[in-house]
Amino acid sequence: MLDRGNEIPLRILGLPVVAVLCLCALGLSMMVGSRTIAPAEIMHFLVNPDPADPTSQVVWQSRVPRTVLILVAGAGFGVAGGLMQAVTRNPMTDPGILGVNAGASLLVVVGLAFFGLGDISRYMWWSFAGAILTSLAVFVIGNTGPVRGNPIRMTLSGVALGAVLGGFTSAVLLTNPDVLERMRGWSAGTTASQPLDQTMAIVHFIVLGLVIALAGTRALDVLSLGEAAAVAMGASPNRTRLAALVAIALLAGGATAAAGPIGFIGLLAPHLARMIVGPHQGWIMAYSILIAPAVLGVSDVIGRVITSGEVPVGVVTAFVGAPLLIFMVRRHRVPEM
Repeated sequence: MLDRGNEIPLRILGLPVVAVLCLCALGLSMMVGSRTIAPAEIMHFLVNPDPADPTSQVVWQSRVPRTVLILVAGAGFGVAGGLMQAVTRNPMTDPGILGVNAGASLLVVVGLAFFGLGDISRYMWWSFAGAILTSLAVFVIGNTGPVRGNPIRMTLSGVALGAVLGGFTSAVLLTNPDVLERMRGWSAGTTASQPLDQTMAIVHFIVLGLVIALAGTRALDVLSLGEAAAVAMGASPNRTRLAALVAIALLAGGATAAAGPIGFIGLLAPHLARMIVGPHQGWIMAYSILIAPAVLGVSDVIGRVITSGEVPVGVVTAFVGAPLLIFMVRRHRVPEM
């Protein structure tokens, strides 16, 4: 067992390694697609864009918007998952499992179907509203009754809400063929649907969510000791949870608005981070910011090359994440964090 003096440098040294892996995944996203582009060509056209050159058009109209979305949405889903796991004290949860993505998706689909919202700058507010309302519902249900803040109760509440909201979303889509056709790719989770300016519309919300998440890591560490211990140490568990839920709404709501309800990234990234750095929320959040875009980027590249067409990244992450969740549940007891 390493002492604390040795653990901190190892965490610091591991961060640039993970950052390099993240950059490699983003680099693959820039190079791989329907046609492979050499790194030298990518660098040339990034510095010297040429609207008349077909390769430059591919770089700036397809690869750059897609890679930026991978970075932004990946960080949003990854840190939102870490916050969900900290608030519920259950490492097997993420915004998808707790229904937050489903809530955001439902209101986006409603906005498109019944209110004619046409671009992300308008329907992202519906996504934020769906995320925060679902988060608050999980929070309220999990904190009522004799056992307040029970992680299993909060998780089951989220799963049930997610199932109901997903059913409503399917009903709206199936009764509106035009919206179904338009949202088919988005509803499966995709990084191919947004131009760069649309992605940039959510960046400041994602950044605000990251700031709130990182600022609350000490309080989340105290909350991980349990409700009674946190109160005894002078903390306010409900205030900590509320701040975390605001950050989750900004992160998961913004990422869902841009890329659709991509699942399991918020489960996998914090879990891998926790395996590296242990139960320290500040380090988990820092590593998740890098691990999640790396996983999302690799999954997106796999979706591009696995068939002659393209498999949406949300389908790829489900294929990877579902077996991982089953493995984790079978191998380990699900402890409170």
